[in-house]
Amino acid sequence: MTDTPPPSLIQIARASGANETAPPVDLGARVRELRKARNWTLEQAARQAGLARSTLSKIENGLMSPTYDALKKLAVGLEITVPQLFTPPAGEKITGRMAVTRADEGAAKATSTYEHVLLADALRKKQMLPYRARIRARRMEEFDGWVRHDGEEFLYVLTGMVRLFTEFYEPVDMRRGDSAYYDATMGHNVVSLSDEDATILWVTSLT
Repeated sequence: MTDTPPPSLIQIARASGANETAPPVDLGARVRELRKARNWTLEQAARQAGLARSTLSKIENGLMSPTYDALKKLAVGLEITVPQLFTPPAGEKITGRMAVTRADEGAAKATSTYEHVLLADALRKKQMLPYRARIRARRMEEFDGWVRHDGEEFLYVLTGMVRLFTEFYEPVDMRRGDSAYYDATMGHNVVSLSDEDATILWVTSLT
């Protein structure tokens, strides 16, 4: 029987939350939105697309399902692709999500080398994983090899002094206020050089 290692902090964060599916797009409303964003009248938009004004009006009001040929004309007239007629740009979606983590709050996850406190833990399906870490390790030998995972990572020293080891660079000693941004697929480990455990802020991308 093989022992399965516990999932890492990054794996847990990536797996958290329910699957989200985008709601279907109302084609008529989408076409009207695109037309108005260009400050075009029905006549102007119909002329750009090579469609009759009445046809475009029926499409916008959901009174007719356009043929693929009409969709292609609409897309060319609006200077977008056909899929974009059905998929609003991601920038238009405002989720309004926010989470505040007080100084004495946060979900603790301890290991032999680090003591992590997850920040904004109430939010699921995050694009970033922010966490505060107390660095317990004092020597590279305390780690079971390199830590590496997908994404990019930002490290900011809050207190004390640390040494950042990376797979392809010489070790870097960092003090309070120093920071580093690096490719997290590259092996990396951090040890404390202070008498007291140093603390750092880590932010890891999850996409």
